Amino acid sequence: MTCGVKNVQSGLGRIVPREIDLQSSETFLERAGSLGVDPVVASTLFVKLNYSLIFSIVLVVLVVMLQLALNSPWGRMLRAIRDNEVAAEAMGKDVTARHLQVFIIGSAICGLAGAMMITLEGQFIPGTYQPLRFTFLVWVMVIVGGSGNNFSAILGGFLIWFLYVQVEPLGHWLMGIITSGMAEGSALKAHLLESAAHMRLLTMGLVLLLVLRFSPRGLIPEK
Repeated sequence: MTCGVKNVQSGLGRIVPREIDLQSSETFLERAGSLGVDPVVASTLFVKLNYSLIFSIVLVVLVVMLQLALNSPWGRMLRAIRDNEVAAEAMGKDVTARHLQVFIIGSAICGLAGAMMITLEGQFIPGTYQPLRFTFLVWVMVIVGGSGNNFSAILGGFLIWFLYVQVEPLGHWLMGIITSGMAEGSALKAHLLESAAHMRLLTMGLVLLLVLRFSPRGLIPEK
C-alpha cells in the first residue's frame, strides 16, 4: 500500500482508499499496463494529479476574485482604513463593519483551504494538530512573501513549504556526514542523529530572522 493513501466514500457507505479503488478497476489496470506503469504507482500519480488540478483551479479563481476586490473601490476603502482608521471613520466609513466583513471573508477562505486539506489528508483530528505546521508556518509564509500582496503570499507559500519538506531529509544527510567519523556506540552521535528532525524548527526561525533583517517587507512588497 502506498504512503499517504486517501479515502473516499464508496457506494455502500464505507470508506475505501482511492488508490485501492482504482487498482480494482479493470479499465484502469489495462491502461496502466499499456503504459508499462505499475498499478500502485499509476493510481497514486492519478490521484495526486487530479488533486493538483483541483487545487490549481481553486487557486486561480481565488486570486482573480481577490485581485478584482483589491483594485475595486471597496479594496481602496479597506486600504484607507488600514492606513488610518480615524481618518476613514471621519469620512463616514463604518470601520467596525468593514473589520467584521474582512474577518468573515478571511474565515471563508480558511474554511475552503481546510476542506481541501482534509480532501488530501483523508482525516483531521485534534490530536494531529501541529502548531508549527498549521499556525507558525503559515505566518512565516506571509512574512517571507510579503503582506498586502496576493501574489507574494502565493510565492511565500510555495517557497516555505518546499523548504519545510526538504529540510528534514537534508538534515539527516548532514548529520550523517557530521557523525560519520564517530563511534557507533557514541551518545553524541545518537543525539545528533535524533536531533536531525528538529532542523525544520532551526531553519524556519533562521529564514524568518533573515527576511526580517534584510527584506522586512517580504520578497514582493506591496506597491
